[in-house]
Amino acid sequence: MAPGPMSLIIIGIVALIIFGPKKLPEFGKAFGSSLREFKSATKGLVDDDDDKDKEVKKDEQK
Repeated sequence: MAPGPMSLIIIGIVALIIFGPKKLPEFGKAFGSSLREFKSATKGLVDDDDDKDKEVKKDEQK
């Protein structure tokens, strides 16, 4: 079940209180770069699987 908008607001307020306004942008930047790296790594895995499938199909056609 996905959290509602009120839950996300409460989480944001608690994070602001705990970490302070100076640290939150740093955490956001780190989270964003980690997410980008994860997406590129998973895209590479999917591309590798597609390449293997193409090789298998070529071998089957021979």
